[in-house]
Amino acid sequence: MNDGNGAALRVALAYHQAWTGGRFDEAMTYVADDVVCDAPAGRIEGATAYREFMAPFAGMLIRAELLAAYGDEERAVIVYDTATTLVASGPAAECVAVRDGRIAYSRFIFDRLPFQAARSAARSAHSDVHSAHPSTGGQ
Repeated sequence: MNDGNGAALRVALAYHQAWTGGRFDEAMTYVADDVVCDAPAGRIEGATAYREFMAPFAGMLIRAELLAAYGDEERAVIVYDTATTLVASGPAAECVAVRDGRIAYSRFIFDRLPFQAARSAARSAHSDVHSAHPSTGGQ
């Protein structure tokens, strides 16, 4: 892979710029109907499942910073950091294979732990508020 301006790199960047720019429907136009994505949560198959996987994350995105992008005609790697409503920093990397101008395969790499910890803390805070409220049985 080189850092040139190959077709896969152009598609990966267009996809990234669309979803991080709040244009998720546009981003999905760069995803093949039969896309396969291997992510920390497991394998995701098909554009519908991929949309269901990515949409919640895209919806909580505050900002994204592209750190690096490399690619050629068939594969591209993008590395970026995100700030979301849950975490201030959520770095990720995607290695994509492009077929006929669309992402056919994605290996999505990110650390789930900060997101899980933030969700757990939010649930704990929520249950503490409810347990202390007289109408929920707390004192």
